[in-house]
Amino acid sequence: MLHFQYFISLFKIYSMDENWETQLQSIWLKLGAISSEAFIQQIKNHVELLTVADSRAIADFERACAFDSTGHEKEAEPLYRSALDKGLTGLRRRRARIQLASTLRNNGKIEESIHILREEKANESDELNDAVDSFLALSLSSAGEHKEALSIALKALSKHLPRYNNSLSRYAENL
Repeated sequence: MLHFQYFISLFKIYSMDENWETQLQSIWLKLGAISSEAFIQQIKNHVELLTVADSRAIADFERACAFDSTGHEKEAEPLYRSALDKGLTGLRRRRARIQLASTLRNNGKIEESIHILREEKANESDELNDAVDSFLALSLSSAGEHKEALSIALKALSKHLPRYNNSLSRYAENL
């Protein structure tokens, strides 16, 4: 009987998490359709529903995303850092690092942005690789490293072309 109750409680937690994520996605769909202030407030209210201590990192991350997506990069930066410091994991951790780097570039901290993105490029490999490359290219361009930026961007793009993949990749390498 004890095992059955344990599995029921796990199911409730999983269902709540799944429901919370679905509701979060519904709020994100409102971005641009409601005022920035209303959007940020809805995200803030929604993350307050998180109760597990580990979820504070998720709450900070989602709040950072809301600020960042509405043009408030200065407010987003400390929240991204807090989420990472609190142990954000999984895909959200990688997203936080990419988004923090983008925010840092927008806040004039280009070298730190490049450093973070180079670490991500060296240490991870997943569906966000091209995002890392794209934001690294932007940061390098902002730092005046235009040839390297173009090379990285073209190499990332070459994987998605219907033809000329190898040619474009070789040209990118030669830059």
